[in-house]
Amino acid sequence: MRVGVAGALGRLGRVASAAIAAADGLDLVAAFDRDFAGELLAARIGCGGEARIYDTLEAFYAVGMDVVVDCTVYPVTIDVARTAIDNGVSPVIAATGWTDEDIIVLEDDCDEQDVPGMLVPNFSVGAVLMMKLAAEAAQVMPHVEIIELHHETKKDAPSGTAKLTARRITEAGGPANIPIHSVRLPGYVAHQEVLFGGDGETLTIRHDSLSRDSFGPGIVLAVRNVRKSKAGLTIGLESLLFPEATS
Repeated sequence: MRVGVAGALGRLGRVASAAIAAADGLDLVAAFDRDFAGELLAARIGCGGEARIYDTLEAFYAVGMDVVVDCTVYPVTIDVARTAIDNGVSPVIAATGWTDEDIIVLEDDCDEQDVPGMLVPNFSVGAVLMMKLAAEAAQVMPHVEIIELHHETKKDAPSGTAKLTARRITEAGGPANIPIHSVRLPGYVAHQEVLFGGDGETLTIRHDSLSRDSFGPGIVLAVRNVRKSKAGLTIGLESLLFPEATS
């Protein structure tokens, strides 16, 4: 499977590139970034084989690929995904900042072009488990709030993971409009607590990504499976990790 990485020189893009380059059956064929166009990606991050860096989406997609992993930032991610779908390429979107309106348009584009895609707020397997457990707990402990903590350069708040956690809790029968508290400080990577309160007791479900390497296995899982799904947009990794619960 031929794979491109958009935003390949960013922190998450480097993790995605390394994970794809090391995975059996995946071929990293191109990188999109605003800097170092024309150079080999390997010259910049130490992996990527013959994949070159392109600074225009036209040249990037002209290489030919099946899947693009989008590690750019909002609103560039909108153009990356839209151009991917127009070229018949399945987007696996790691970029955050998408609004509800943006997601509706993306869903329509995937349906109209018959191109499956994925929007994944968090590629960590542990984070997906945290969301699943929180949704189950909220059915019996409905008093809940979320605290999410990230590095100081993260632009969006609340995080996509926190918003998806709240959505999953509500969908499972928990309360709507769950309070979300955001922290942006140096030293953090990606962390979240879901706090439940009851009579005389509390329950805390916490997940910590101690390095961005935790996202690599989930990225590979999404890339390998995105085109196996029916056409349309899939949100999150739950359907891949727990197919019996989402079928």
